[in-house]
Amino acid sequence: MTVVPILLYHSVSSDPEPWIAPYSVTPTAFAGQVEAMAASGRTPMTVSEFVAASSGYGTLPDRPLVVTFDDGFADFPWAAEILAAESISSTLYVTTGALRGRPPTPLHIPPAPMLAWSQLRELDGLGVEIGAHTHTHPQLDILPTSAVTDEVQRSKGLLEEFLGRPVPSFAYPHGFHSARVHAAVARAGCTSACAVMNALSSSSDRPLILARLTVRADTPSAEIALWLAGCGAPIAPYPERWRTGAWRTYRRLRGTRSSRGVFVRPPGKPSRQAPTSNRSQ
Repeated sequence: MTVVPILLYHSVSSDPEPWIAPYSVTPTAFAGQVEAMAASGRTPMTVSEFVAASSGYGTLPDRPLVVTFDDGFADFPWAAEILAAESISSTLYVTTGALRGRPPTPLHIPPAPMLAWSQLRELDGLGVEIGAHTHTHPQLDILPTSAVTDEVQRSKGLLEEFLGRPVPSFAYPHGFHSARVHAAVARAGCTSACAVMNALSSSSDRPLILARLTVRADTPSAEIALWLAGCGAPIAPYPERWRTGAWRTYRRLRGTRSSRGVFVRPPGKPSRQAPTSNRSQ
């Protein structure tokens, strides 16, 4: 079994919006982390490349590395250029309703500077794979199946229409997922999907529940060094912890209340007021 660190970033900024600040790294810190990636001897891959190789469609390197970004913040192009300078590819999961250049959409995340639609094509030359991350960034596991299907298919379809190519990879907002959500993602034609789990992935990991390691503002460089060495975290796949199962059951029970505007705060996420508009009933 090949151990694979799949790193999860959000924003790279010295002045992020307060709600995303705990999940943002400074440009200086990011540059140092990219240097560590380049020095690790690992072979960078996009998520789709990794899943294809793990499934026997291609060659899986001995020491792969996957770098991902969620949401589509406006600072991503700078981060992509820093990665490209070291020949490190990445996968960007885009919340399509948050992108600039089309009529605004009520979102389930607070405002922040985001990418424009026109910038997506400019990322091709930087080794960036574009993946879907829903249209409005809801908590999918507490939505009705029809709303889950709409969120997944709409974001994937809009990206494919704009880019003129398939978009086979998806990431669950907040990392929240369930068997019902996995099925909707598979029906949409996705061949891979990233969760969070804060664990190392592997060549035996489940393609629709890939484990990732969240890089936070306070993640020490020593911890990232351990991840790049293939240690310092659990290795997926592994049996679900009872606490995780209990939390998922609790969220399902609270789902009806959340759909009426009662916000269930994701574990580890900063507290914020959830919008009550544009929620599926």
